Amino acid sequence: MRLWTITPMVLALASLSINANAQDSLKPSYTADELVEFMVEQADLGSARSLCIGTKSECAAAQPKPKGFDMRLTFDLDSSELLPEAKANLEVVAAALKDDRLRVAKFKVEGHTDARGSDDYNMNLSVARARSVADFLVSRDVDRSRILAEGHGESAPLAADPLDPDNRRVELSLSVE
Repeated sequence: MRLWTITPMVLALASLSINANAQDSLKPSYTADELVEFMVEQADLGSARSLCIGTKSECAAAQPKPKGFDMRLTFDLDSSELLPEAKANLEVVAAALKDDRLRVAKFKVEGHTDARGSDDYNMNLSVARARSVADFLVSRDVDRSRILAEGHGESAPLAADPLDPDNRRVELSLSVE
């Protein structure tokens, strides 16, 4: 008899724990201010222009490339559909891109895959992932002309293991021309 009294309480507590964990997983992984600060630092917006003597391609090669911001957007295998956790992070990204300090900046949204699948398939999937993110940002009033969506397939893994799910991601970086 006593077992029947305890079991519903255990189930109720387990349910509360699961709901709390689900809510925690939907919290953004970063704030809009953290993203803005990262991008402003990458752009070095307040620095003086430097002079490069050489050809245009030599000078472009000499410029440090901005680091990509890991938006912590991962995808299920064989999918470009945004997961709820990704949407929570993208709400923050959209707010950051509308910040006055970044209003005129342009961005690359770069899709990646793990090594499963052919090169062509992975390239198409990485482009679809980048477009999925770009479309979400546009739906949140970020001007499409500020976003360049491109895919890299499996060519730039994040993890040492080419099959690691962390390689299925999209990164954001300043577009430097």
